[in-house]
Amino acid sequence: MNSRVFVPPLKTQGIKTKLVPLIRQNIIADEDTKWIEPFMGSGVVGFNVEPSCAVFSDTNPHIIAFYNQIKSGAITPYVVRAFLEREGKLLEQGDDAYYYAVRKRFNAEHDPLDFLFLNRACFNGMIRFNRDREFNVPYGHKPQRFAKAYVTKIVNQVAHVSQLIKNNSWEFLCQSFEETIAMADSSCFIYCDPPYIGRHVDYYDSWDEESEIALHNALIKSKARFMVSTWDHNDFRKNDYIQTVWQDCNIITHEHFYHIGAKETNRNAIVEALLTNYVVTGEQNALLQRNEQMTLFDVAAVM
Repeated sequence: MNSRVFVPPLKTQGIKTKLVPLIRQNIIADEDTKWIEPFMGSGVVGFNVEPSCAVFSDTNPHIIAFYNQIKSGAITPYVVRAFLEREGKLLEQGDDAYYYAVRKRFNAEHDPLDFLFLNRACFNGMIRFNRDREFNVPYGHKPQRFAKAYVTKIVNQVAHVSQLIKNNSWEFLCQSFEETIAMADSSCFIYCDPPYIGRHVDYYDSWDEESEIALHNALIKSKARFMVSTWDHNDFRKNDYIQTVWQDCNIITHEHFYHIGAKETNRNAIVEALLTNYVVTGEQNALLQRNEQMTLFDVAAVM
């Protein structure tokens, strides 16, 4: 497990890049543990845990298609560089008209490389679809977005995840969280980063109280160790579902700042919550705080 936090090639709103060290510290898993991630999104947590065996799933078929094409070898660092250099020049010449032409093309053909282009050229790196399942994020108004250094950065990210896939046994599946959690048993670790209930959700699928309850019940039924990322509170309100749906779980909180609001006044701090069905003791937590690279599995080995 690398101490550096790797940023994946696809960005999503609410990406957990800055929370990876906290999440990684509080996971109980070893090299034989199968990693189950029913809400893959950007994949940033699983890619940084680097499990030897994993199932990454999402209901968004475009995320899964992108990583399956890396796995199959259809998308390589070389292919990405050539594509982004070409499309970047066309964007520089055509500006917003070209962006919207690519968006229209993607919604008709669903090419994973177009998906990568849109994700990096759209407003704030968002992934959002309308009711007709069409990508509808507006242009980010940066015609010179794909400068040489930026393209190289994305190419390196693709190269890194490509190597991870080659080195490990990873599956990428487009299916519901219920189907994915049903694949787990008591020897697995399940990490969930579902859409945050009670907050504005623009994702491939909607999320409501029924979904939140179904997730809780599926995790309990699985008998696996699990961790769920959600929100605890901000300056204006709190997540009441933690005390209702998740009252039987342990909670770890951490303040985090999101940058996805269109206006700076809407970009506020939020207290994140990690919900688990296991307890991190005071002694374990003290060891973790003294050594940021240590995980709970490492702690168990020395205590």
